[in-house]
Amino acid sequence: MTSFEFKVDNDLPNLIGEYLSALANAACIHNQPKGYLVFGIEDKTHDVKGTSFDPETAKGKGNQPLKLWLANGLNPRVAFHVTQMTYQQATIVVFQVDAAFDRPVEFYGTAFIRIGESKTQLSHHPELERRIWNRRTQVDWSVQQCKGASFGDLAPEAIRKAREEYKKKFPAKAADVASWDDVTFLNKAKVTIRGMITNAAILLVGKEESGPLISPAVAKMSWFLKDGQNQNLDYEHFGPPFILNVDFLFARVRNSKYRHMPSGTLFPTETTKYDPWVIREALHNCIAHQDYGLTGRINVVETPGALIFTNVGSFLPGTVERVIMEDAPPEVYRNPFLAEAMVNLNMIDTQGGGIKKMYQTQMQRFFPLPAYDISDQNRVVVTIHGEILDERYSKLLMNKADLDLWRVILLDKVQKRIKISKEEARVLRSQRLIEGRYPNLHVSARIADLIEQKAQYLHTRGLDEQHYASLVIEHINKFGSITRKQADELLFPKLPEILHEKQKKNKVNRILAVKLKDRIKNIGSRSKSKYILNKDGESG
Repeated sequence: MTSFEFKVDNDLPNLIGEYLSALANAACIHNQPKGYLVFGIEDKTHDVKGTSFDPETAKGKGNQPLKLWLANGLNPRVAFHVTQMTYQQATIVVFQVDAAFDRPVEFYGTAFIRIGESKTQLSHHPELERRIWNRRTQVDWSVQQCKGASFGDLAPEAIRKAREEYKKKFPAKAADVASWDDVTFLNKAKVTIRGMITNAAILLVGKEESGPLISPAVAKMSWFLKDGQNQNLDYEHFGPPFILNVDFLFARVRNSKYRHMPSGTLFPTETTKYDPWVIREALHNCIAHQDYGLTGRINVVETPGALIFTNVGSFLPGTVERVIMEDAPPEVYRNPFLAEAMVNLNMIDTQGGGIKKMYQTQMQRFFPLPAYDISDQNRVVVTIHGEILDERYSKLLMNKADLDLWRVILLDKVQKRIKISKEEARVLRSQRLIEGRYPNLHVSARIADLIEQKAQYLHTRGLDEQHYASLVIEHINKFGSITRKQADELLFPKLPEILHEKQKKNKVNRILAVKLKDRIKNIGSRSKSKYILNKDGESG
């Protein structure tokens, strides 16, 4: 009964809209075609009480007709019907609303859900929200027939490339591939089905002019070059066949050599900014996991220091943490037929292991780890940095710290000053991997010892308060006194870099008022402090 809501009377139009949103979303989650809001029946007993509510005369906000106001507030515009009837000599009103399909149904900007007997905002239940977004994956768009398409819409040069890659993937079948005609080959490679041209076939091996055949889906990859001020310098768009055009897009990326100071044998003096496999894996993932029903394109934005890949559609595994920690492929693929075809054509190494391998490859190159932004339910953004981390830190962190990949990812965020959660910080702190007051964290002495950077660690952590106090006493002994301004000028350069100005002022306050309270005294005004040694301080 999750998709039923019973009321006796209700004259608040906004509550009706919220219940329609909640019931549509609940019906989707529980695989029910519709949800029902019933007036005139008591909720707990289901006794027939009748209702005085009349949906035909009721008004929404702004004195609009209720049904029109409700329809305008539901997004997407799911269908609902209102029925008035007489049952057991009582008036009953039934709202029937269609289930959400591929995205939550909102009412004037907010989505609701029915949990047990309560209505609440869907955003409070992210797992349920994700299940609605993932509903689209139950229908594999990529396996469907591209109506009106024939083998004449496929590019011969793309099929030749597909044959070459198939033989690389399955070398034992190389002799057989040579004897297959194109129809047989594409069926064997699971790009077509019994000669039927699929949407996946148009994407991978279709002619450039075949792209409109899959409309309203968009078969488009775009490359943009931007400068440091985010201004466009160049761009190019690529359509089918993707099996060829991924290489043409890759060729547009300025994968220049990255030079840096040599450091013995730990790291070469020259390397490329981006690993070619990582670029291709990120791009192929965009193709395989794009939600083509959302009619968006795949974008690759090149900035001076990074490549940014975007595709439309939710991140099906839920979180990168789940992918890394569970070390298993996701249970559901948005385009399973397309993904399998890409595996067979050597575009994807294995289904499910690409993300983890991207992280490992970046680690082995001592570059920052990939950054996934999945905050938008309709978009996945992956940033691949082209700047090197401290190679000594990365090398010794991997070889001597004996950490799993997820903890290395968290430490990578700490190194890059990216905020981590309090729970993640607690885990790292329990292993003595980080120090500092949340959220101003830094790697701990344990890591500093590993990378032989104790001096840098001390500079980051800050010296012992007794050392700062000694500097103040030394100044007073030399000049007879110290003002608050002089104390700031003396200590600020020596305090940890991660502290902002207010935190540094508080630190100096503590040194003067707490650490030195028995050794110095303030002889200045309240607005202009001036400290000298007291009698006990002179002997201390």
